Amino acid sequence: METEKKTKENVVKKKKKLKFKIKKLTLLMMFLDVAAIVILFFIYGPVSYFRELWITSAMTTMNHHYLAYTFFNEKTITEVMNKNYLVEQNEEVDLDAIEIGNNQERDSYSSIYEEQVLKREEGNSVYKIIRLDEGGIKGYLTVIYDPQDVKLAVTNKIGRVGQSVAQLCREHNGLVGINGGGFEDLDGWGNGSIPYGAIIQNGELIYYHEGGDGGLIGFTKENKMWLTRDSAEDAVAKGMRDAVEFGPFLIVNGKPAEIHGDGGWGVAPRTVIAQRKDGIVLFLIIEGRLPGYAMGADMEDVIRLLLRYKAYNAANLDGGASSTMAVNGKLYNRPSAGGEYGGRTVSNAWIVVDHTGNMNVG
Repeated sequence: METEKKTKENVVKKKKKLKFKIKKLTLLMMFLDVAAIVILFFIYGPVSYFRELWITSAMTTMNHHYLAYTFFNEKTITEVMNKNYLVEQNEEVDLDAIEIGNNQERDSYSSIYEEQVLKREEGNSVYKIIRLDEGGIKGYLTVIYDPQDVKLAVTNKIGRVGQSVAQLCREHNGLVGINGGGFEDLDGWGNGSIPYGAIIQNGELIYYHEGGDGGLIGFTKENKMWLTRDSAEDAVAKGMRDAVEFGPFLIVNGKPAEIHGDGGWGVAPRTVIAQRKDGIVLFLIIEGRLPGYAMGADMEDVIRLLLRYKAYNAANLDGGASSTMAVNGKLYNRPSAGGEYGGRTVSNAWIVVDHTGNMNVG
């Protein structure tokens, strides 16, 4: 009798467990159905914003165009991309307008943003990191007071093996670093070793690989940020010190690029480098593609932030999963991929090196 009773109890327990599992599965299926309906409504519904955001965000990635083509045909994608685009300022950078050195602390400031930039942190006169968190946009703005501290670090096995931004900082005494130009990333399996376009370092063209889409972004031997469509050879002859090839140029001589729609670049993690008229260099990292935390920013968001901090010249660098920032040799931001490995491996990074030797990597 006792055995029969236990058997019946086990049967009842199994039935309860089965009912619970069926209930959970039913709820999950209901949730997925609702999620699918919501997604399809946003993609195909009457509000074009979400449809265009989906397409532009997918089409500006290196390896995720399929996210657009899965839901839309070529005609629709072309129509959306033709409505959302960015027009760069068509003028040469006025290097004479950059007057390095007039960036000391003051008794009063014209705005909270100017105070954030110019007021130094105790014990650190080389750089300052400002946390950005507003309107769903999260990231970091690094302020570098002396532009001669900004250098280009390149992987020591260029063309073969890439390195993370943190590794590049450690090997080149970088206090802070951000990723630089793009690189060959076939099917999303590139190791960051083969940069697209030209790489100029210490006044020499050290590498070139076809595929660069943009212009040269770098610094002259006078430590002034120079954005140019010149060839790498001509740029070197005219005094380019360090440069990568990427884009687009977002601000030239204080004038922002002309944005149509969302600029055609969608919402994504961003990396941007800029310089103010007083010579201060700005490293901007925007985090994104992290549901529940941050989705990223479009180009209009980026330009708005940069103008707030008085960027005079600014250019977009490689974004997406490559958007990484390191401080004292360690990954600092939350990248959309590869965070558990210290960030994606890349071919180059813009780093801050204290030329006075008063600060050391921690």
